[in-house]
Amino acid sequence: MSWALPVPLRVHGRYSRAEIEAAFGILTGDAPWIHREGVLWHEPSQTDLLFVTLNKSEALFSPTTRYRDLALGPTLFHWESQSTTTAASPTGQRYIHHKARGSRVLLFVREHRREGGRAGGVTEPFRCLGFARYVSHEGERPMAIRWRLERAIPAGWMQGMGLAV
Repeated sequence: MSWALPVPLRVHGRYSRAEIEAAFGILTGDAPWIHREGVLWHEPSQTDLLFVTLNKSEALFSPTTRYRDLALGPTLFHWESQSTTTAASPTGQRYIHHKARGSRVLLFVREHRREGGRAGGVTEPFRCLGFARYVSHEGERPMAIRWRLERAIPAGWMQGMGLAV
């Protein structure tokens, strides 16, 4: 089953975090603060928004947030949860059982935090990879989860997706 996005965003479109949060109604005039965490649970749409930066520099990311995230192929993505998440936790259970519970996972990925990986440059937008379905996981704190994307990553993007070979 394929779901339509609950907001005015396109799969494979490029968006700033502010644009994504505004589309979901999270960022408004009354709430102008942008969340910084890599995961954002949006209760009204029952959607986990996963924000992934593939190339994490030591200068911008602490050792506890340099997760190993990468494409394993055009429709399979390896993602590591936040460092405190266990399989038995409410968040871990939401990831594992999202389909049965009627919630969704929406993946947004960028190569670097700054365009071209340069410090002080313009913030790189995220690419919307679309909805993903839980396949399996290993470990805890963080959980290493494999997600199956509903739509394949465009071939032209694969080189920058940290593809495991």
